[in-house]
Parts: sequence; structure tokens; C-alpha cells
Amino acid sequence: MAGVAVGVGALAIAATLAVGMGTVGAAAVRSARAAGAADAAALAAADAASGAALGVPCERAAEVASASGASVISCDLDGMIATIRVHVGSGPFAAEGRARAGPPPGLRPG
Repeated sequence: MAGVAVGVGALAIAATLAVGMGTVGAAAVRSARAAGAADAAALAAADAASGAALGVPCERAAEVASASGASVISCDLDGMIATIRVHVGSGPFAAEGRARAGPPPGLRPG
């Protein structure tokens, strides 16, 4: 009987570790999705702010974020530099991402 108890205990530990690793993996995937959506949205907003793309910068950011499955939390423009925060998912697996985009320092007006 002792062997059965050890086997059941080992199985319970393995199952707990598998669930824990799955949760950590899901959080990492959501975080990467949020970062990618924020990057793309910031680039879209910066392109619109610089005139390289048509549209209102924050509206373009929201469109691009939505296509990535994210929603824009905040959109701040400082000249042609866009800073975007996005939210992906809900509940315990939600993640936020933040990104800035704009022209390089040597090409900024002013």
C-alpha cells in the first residue's frame, strides 16, 4: 500500500506543476501579445502624426490594437511621438503593454 500512496503523491505533484507551468505560459503569451499590439499601435499613431499615413493618430492606434485583439487604454501624443498603452485579455490572465514610437532624435523637428 505504501507504493500506491507514493505513486498517487507523485502524480498529484506532477499535475500541480503542470497546471502551474501552463498558467505561467499563458501569462507569458498574453504579455507578448500586449507588447506586440502596443508596438504596432504606437507605430501607427506615430505614422499618422507625422503624415506618413492618413488618419487621426489615436484612432489609427485603436484600429491597429483592435486588429491585434487589444484595446487602447491611453494614447498620448507629444509632437510626432506617440505613447500607447493597451490591454489584452480579462480576469487573472489580463496583460498590459506600453510602447513609444516616433522619429529618431536627429530627425525630430525643433
